[in-house]
Amino acid sequence: MVVAYVMVKAASGDADRIREAIRDLDGVAEAHIVAGDMDFVVKVDVADPTDVKRVAADGVQAISGVEDTQTYIAMG
Repeated sequence: MVVAYVMVKAASGDADRIREAIRDLDGVAEAHIVAGDMDFVVKVDVADPTDVKRVAADGVQAISGVEDTQTYIAMG
């Protein structure tokens, strides 16, 4: 199992729609709206490291309103 955290910067005013779209992605375990430099923290739980790219780059970044992401793979 591979766990990663994706920090998401998004357009303001669309938080609920974007959060639901993120939660609907296969491999997303949790998605939370947060205060600070980023707008969402997303926990990804997948079988393989290549699946992290599929979720973060192909999934999250493709959602309308998402402006930027930073992905961190948990090491232990």
